Amino acid sequence: MPLSPEQLKPRLEGVLGFPITPFHPDGSLNVGALRRHVGWMAGTGVNAIFVCAGTGEYAALALEEYREAVGAAVKEVAGRVPVLAGVGYSTAIACQFAREAERAGVDGLLALPPYLVVPEQEGLYRHYRQIAESAGIGVILYHRDNALFTPDTVARLAELPTLVGFKDGCGNLEQFIRTRLTLGDRLAWINGMPTAEMTFPAFHACGARAFTSATSNFIPHVTRRFYRAVVEGDRETADAILNTVIEPLCRIRDRRKGYAISYVKAAVTLMGRLAPDGAGPVRPPLVELSPAEIEELRGLLDSIRERWPEA
Repeated sequence: MPLSPEQLKPRLEGVLGFPITPFHPDGSLNVGALRRHVGWMAGTGVNAIFVCAGTGEYAALALEEYREAVGAAVKEVAGRVPVLAGVGYSTAIACQFAREAERAGVDGLLALPPYLVVPEQEGLYRHYRQIAESAGIGVILYHRDNALFTPDTVARLAELPTLVGFKDGCGNLEQFIRTRLTLGDRLAWINGMPTAEMTFPAFHACGARAFTSATSNFIPHVTRRFYRAVVEGDRETADAILNTVIEPLCRIRDRRKGYAISYVKAAVTLMGRLAPDGAGPVRPPLVELSPAEIEELRGLLDSIRERWPEA
């Protein structure tokens, strides 16, 4: 049975894993590889799995593919950790995907920003309220890009019993603190910046107790060690991981738009996490890393394995 919103909220702490969606070389969905990957991730110590979200190329999936991928993830994880799914686009489409995710048995939803338009706060409220009311499972707001919520709007949405969390992908810490002070412990507070490890020390100081992790796709042991170092105040270890792992990965990520997903899929393949299939290509409009960048990433991953070996 899926978790109720009340059961889900306290589980949203620690490292939240955001798996890729593997594709075959021809670009079609590789469900078998997805099952193997989320099954492996669920056993690495991550605290939840967010399937078909940003790192999982939600925007590139047809409804039928989404239904198949989400259902496969729920079956493979089999309750070991909570499974949540992304929803987005227009209000009507987001609600349709939300209902499909609920039917597939997920524990909650990550409500991604709406398509293109920059709405007023009342428009945001109506959009996210309809998503939350379309299913009976927990919902997390994603604060970024064209979906920037004032504390008052978050408070209005928090009157809905299914709202369980607030994921910040904007990075305005003053706004984050204002929102957290307004809502207190009503919501789970999540750092959702791209490559969130880079900013988690600051977000943790401001009250976030979880971060979303794409690196958990290929180096979950380092990601979990970093989380512990931050929470336990071990700045020496946290800074060492930032210097030797996270910041060099961010340099590759920043080369081109969309590399935040492309480099992760390349790293999964290079680390052999999905051998023999590999993670497959990204779908348009994303682009692949260049051959030179693949070799640069290979060298960085080799150095990470040497400096931070798996137990």
